[in-house]
Amino acid sequence: MLKSSLSLAVALSACASAVAAPLTDAALAQVVDQRLAGDRTGACFAVAVIDGPHVARIYRCANADAPPRIGADSAFEIGSVSKTMTAALLADLIAEGRASLDDPLSAYLPEGTAVPEYQGQPIRLRHIVTHTSGLPALPTRMQGADPANPYAALDDGALLASLGDVTLAQAPGSRFEYSNFASMLLSYAVARRAGQSFEALLDARVFTPLAMQGAYIAQPPAGVRAASGHLPGGQLTSPWTFPDALAGVGGVRATLDDMVRYVRAQLGDAPGSAATATVAALKRTQQPVSEQPPMAMHWMRVPVNGREVLMHEGGTGGFSALVGFDPGRERGVVVLSDTALTALGGLGSLGLHLLDPAVPIGAPRRATTPPDAVLDGLVGTWRLGPDMQVELARAGDTLTIRPDGQPTFELGYDDAGDFYPLQFDALLSPRRAADGRYAFAWHQGGAVIAATRVDAAATSAPALSADELAAYAGVYTLMPGFALTIDAADGQLRAQATGQGAFLLDATGRDRFAAPAFGIELQFERGPDGAVRALELHQGGRVQRGPRG
Repeated sequence: MLKSSLSLAVALSACASAVAAPLTDAALAQVVDQRLAGDRTGACFAVAVIDGPHVARIYRCANADAPPRIGADSAFEIGSVSKTMTAALLADLIAEGRASLDDPLSAYLPEGTAVPEYQGQPIRLRHIVTHTSGLPALPTRMQGADPANPYAALDDGALLASLGDVTLAQAPGSRFEYSNFASMLLSYAVARRAGQSFEALLDARVFTPLAMQGAYIAQPPAGVRAASGHLPGGQLTSPWTFPDALAGVGGVRATLDDMVRYVRAQLGDAPGSAATATVAALKRTQQPVSEQPPMAMHWMRVPVNGREVLMHEGGTGGFSALVGFDPGRERGVVVLSDTALTALGGLGSLGLHLLDPAVPIGAPRRATTPPDAVLDGLVGTWRLGPDMQVELARAGDTLTIRPDGQPTFELGYDDAGDFYPLQFDALLSPRRAADGRYAFAWHQGGAVIAATRVDAAATSAPALSADELAAYAGVYTLMPGFALTIDAADGQLRAQATGQGAFLLDATGRDRFAAPAFGIELQFERGPDGAVRALELHQGGRVQRGPRG
């Protein structure tokens, strides 16, 4: 039976076997340049590949002629990769007999804290480390937070009070829903149970044993400088700050060498006997805990080339990060960027390619001029979700976007066919419908919203004939060795992923179909001749494009 973890299987599916020899620094630089050189974001990457005792390291920027802005002394915000360190602290408490994954969350919070349950079923720690708690993405009392530094003003009281605002819609453990709220609660709970500040606990049990001398939360150690974060348009951003007890959600900063030591310890290689307990805790975090989708303790268990690797990405207002490793092959990768790349899909393709070269690396996005037909086809009034209306207008060879009650923002355009705001991290992906009209999807903060035209040019989606349905039929390759086959049957489209069962698709709009039971949306893409040439799979905040074979 098809499960809700389809997105992970599709987006990060098995590839043809390719075991790579250890990379040299020069060879690694060539690979990263292939992905980064000339990219319109202007991003800089610090990258390391670990192969047993061998480590290749490089620092590269999209604009090779610009003055270098990162180096070995640069500490990056690693965002949600911090969650894996919180998991290590929990694993250490478990080893000491002071915690269990089956403990209810309520046992770790102050007496009298209102913790929601579902029909008597409590939220347990295993639900938090697998994002199946049922808690929302963010605390309710973060509403109105400063987007430039969203966590700074949240305190312990507001965090705990937000629990009382939540009503669980289903039993904990029944559905994956990524929750920073739950992760903040775990950070608070672990520090409280240990009886130390979170930073002191992390320093004592992770940073110091692993000789991560440049890693920190509040103040950089001597000889370490905080890297400056950037938006994808190159604008500087302010750093994100976190209250100490909640910093386990995403507050760690670290150099590339620090994260290399962290990954080597995950692979069982750490400096001296002082790291023994830490390595044991890290190994405990790698053990399977959930299967929907496959997760360890805050680690995503990702199928690649018939093997399972562990990965986690992170992002803040001006940074992106990725850590991944294959324990069986003693191979790991670290990618740190001084630019927010969430709307562009993050660092996953590069990270997976460095773990297995059979995985496509991706390509740089370069600024270019959009076609007149696309510009004219998008002009108008659109609705994004229930509460946001935007106006797209043409300004010469580009578009502007004006959300209700906000200023007008200019949009750039790149050779991947997407528009992007010059002032913040988002993406506008145009799509041409069967009748020649244009629509778009809006990508921001990990969410993807299909826009609905609400001006005079809006029309209802036409009923599809058998011939119109047949126009979508074909095999769409999402990754090497993994495809989505689309065919028409009994007046409906049917989809089948490689090695999985078939399922029906409901038409939801022009060139849009959905399988609501699995949280799947498909957006088909047409070429200049009007023929279907590709599709995008949307599920669980992930997007994967597949050209038609």
